[in-house]
Amino acid sequence: MANTQDIRRRIKSIRNTAQITKAMQMVAASKMRRAQQHALAGRPYAALMNRVLVSLQRRTDPKFHPLLQVREVRKELVIVVSTDKGL
Repeated sequence: MANTQDIRRRIKSIRNTAQITKAMQMVAASKMRRAQQHALAGRPYAALMNRVLVSLQRRTDPKFHPLLQVREVRKELVIVVSTDKGL
C-alpha cells in the first residue's frame, strides 16, 4: 500500500496534468475560433469570384471560343485563383 507522501505526490501530478490539459484546450479553442473567423471572412470573396465566373460563362459562347471546344486531351492546365497572403 502506498504511503501518504506517494499519494500526495500522485495527486499533485494529476493536478498538474489537468492544468496543462486545460491550457492546451484553451489554445486549441482559440485557434479554432480564429480559423472559423478566417473562413467566414473569405465567404464574400468566394461569392464574388463565383459571380465573376458565372458572368464570364454567360458572356462566352462555347461554340466559337477556342478554349471551350471539345478536342483531344493532350495536356491539362489547372488555373488556381487565390488571395495573396504572402509568406
